[in-house]
Amino acid sequence: MTSVAASGPENILSVRAVKKHFDVRKGLLAKKVGNVYAVDGVSFDIARGETLGLVGESGCGKSTVGRLVLRLLDLTAGEVHLKGVNISELTRSEILPHRREMQMVFQDPYSSLNPKLSAGSLVSEPLKNFKQGTSAEIDQRVQMLFEKVGFKREAMERYPHEFSGGQRQRLGIARALAVNPSLIVADEPVSALDVSVQAQVINLLIDLQEEFNLALLFISHDLAVVEHVSHRIAVMYVGKLVEITDTKTLFKNPLHPYTEALLSAVPVPDPRAIKKKIIIKGDVASPINPPSGCRFHTRCPHVMDRCRVEDPALQEMEAGHRVACHLHDPSGFTPSLKS
Repeated sequence: MTSVAASGPENILSVRAVKKHFDVRKGLLAKKVGNVYAVDGVSFDIARGETLGLVGESGCGKSTVGRLVLRLLDLTAGEVHLKGVNISELTRSEILPHRREMQMVFQDPYSSLNPKLSAGSLVSEPLKNFKQGTSAEIDQRVQMLFEKVGFKREAMERYPHEFSGGQRQRLGIARALAVNPSLIVADEPVSALDVSVQAQVINLLIDLQEEFNLALLFISHDLAVVEHVSHRIAVMYVGKLVEITDTKTLFKNPLHPYTEALLSAVPVPDPRAIKKKIIIKGDVASPINPPSGCRFHTRCPHVMDRCRVEDPALQEMEAGHRVACHLHDPSGFTPSLKS
C-alpha cells in the first residue's frame, strides 16, 4: 500500500500516553490487591485515509487500546484526540455527538449483530439513532451500503443467522459505514473466517477505505494480514509499544528483537525459500506484575544489565521509525540484530 504521512492537522486520531489499569480484587470483600497494567503509556497518530496495524501476542493489550480509543473504557491516564477534540474526559452525553465519527468492526460478526433484527434494520439503526435523514433517505443509503459490500437489495430482509460468516462480517462493515465515520477500529475482523473469506473481507476494507477516505485502526495478531492492509505497523508487548514504522520498513529492517522474532514466524509462500526462525524462550511477562526495566528483557537474546533496570523510551531512529530498545540508543553503538 502507498505510504500515508501521519502528521499535522491531517491526523484523525491522536493517542497520547494512554494507560488503562484494571483492579485486581480478591476475598469475600473484594479487596484490591493489585493492578493489571493492560495498557501502559501508548502513543500514536492515524491520518485520514491511513491504516495503522496494531499487532502483538494475545493479552498484550491491543484490543484494550481499541476500546480506549472509542471510549468504551475510561482511561486511567493519557489523552485521546479525535479530529483535534480531546474526548478523554467527556461525559456520556458530551461524547455522544462524537460517536458518529468513530465506529467498530468486531471480531465475532455473529455475536455483534442482534439476531432479532433484519439485516436492513441492523444497518439503518445507527442512522436512526443519529437522525441522519428521513425514512426514504435512510432506506436509500442502506441500499447503497448493501451494494458497496456486495449484497443485493433482497438481502435487507434476511436475518443474521441466514448469512455465512464472511457475509455477516460484510454486514458489520456496512453498519460501521452507515453514519459516514472518520475512524473505524477493526478488532481482529477476519480471525474467525476461512482464509479465502479473509481475503475477500480485507480487500473490501481496503476498497472502502480508499473510497470513503477513512482512518483505520486494524488490530490483529496475524502479521501476514496486517502487512497486506496497513500503511504503518505498531508492535505491542505487555501493554507498551516497542516499535512503530511504515510497513515496508518494518518487514525489511526490524529493529526490536521482539519484532524480528515475530516476523521470523510469518509463513513464506515459496517452499524453496530458506527462512531462519527465531525462537523466543520463556513465557510472556504478566501484566499484573511486569518486570522492571524493559518488559521484554526476560526473553531477549540481547539482554544487557541496563535492560533489567531502565525502561527504554520509544525513540525515533530515523524519519517515522521509532523503537524502544537500549540496543538502539542514539547516544551509543547500534549493533545489527541480524549479525
